[in-house]
Amino acid sequence: MPSKGIGGKILKDGLIIEKMRYPSPSPHIDVSLVTYYSSGLKVKGMLAEPKGEGKYDGFLYLRGGIKNVGQVRVGRIVQFASEGFVVMAPFYRGNQGGEGNEDFAGEDREDAFSAYRLLLEHEKVKDGRIHVFGFSRGGVMALMAGIQFPDACSVVSWGGVSDMVLTYEERVDLRRMMKRVIGGTPGKVPDEYKSRTPLYELEKLQAPILIIHGEKDRNVSVEHSYRLEKRAKELGKSVESWYYPQFTHYFPPKENRRLVERLCGWMKGQGD
Repeated sequence: MPSKGIGGKILKDGLIIEKMRYPSPSPHIDVSLVTYYSSGLKVKGMLAEPKGEGKYDGFLYLRGGIKNVGQVRVGRIVQFASEGFVVMAPFYRGNQGGEGNEDFAGEDREDAFSAYRLLLEHEKVKDGRIHVFGFSRGGVMALMAGIQFPDACSVVSWGGVSDMVLTYEERVDLRRMMKRVIGGTPGKVPDEYKSRTPLYELEKLQAPILIIHGEKDRNVSVEHSYRLEKRAKELGKSVESWYYPQFTHYFPPKENRRLVERLCGWMKGQGD
């Protein structure tokens, strides 16, 4: 809900409060560190904007990991911006000077939603042309954003989590963090894990889905994508899957670049 900030100014979700230039590796892309409003909190993120005149598709980039693991990298968002997108990448609450506490696809999903609203209001973003991309843990966030905003043009999950209970079962190294952040084990607080698993609400998602996954992935097993694909097909959703039997969670640089070009082309072909 909007609230009054300093001097009576209305603060609404997605409003940019502060914008600071950040060194860009590309002469064609402006990069900024932004502070934006999200559910009463000042949250940080990174914005990459093509310098050229005209309007572009919006691209919501949802990072993986938690805290210092899987942080937004400027080179990555510039890579997508260079394909002709205005890219917004939230750091999520509690990170890099932002207020609040990150809680692994709990209330911090609001930071993704507010970043989507930021793109909706952005002067360089074409009306009705916003895509959602999630990597790793960001896959859950992307699906949630797609469910929240039925007008999204497309949703891409790359090596993405789709089932939080499966993450708890597979990632023994993350269990301590998950119990602390989520409030317990799946057996103790099943509703908390269910609320973080978008498969249960996938019928609300209208956008075409693209799934990308390396079958040797040990960070997020390909089973997450199999479950997402199966559920999407059961619901009659538009879903396309690109599986790579030779790759892990991280693709080699050359293949990564080719795949970025391919998926960006796929995105631009959606919602026409």
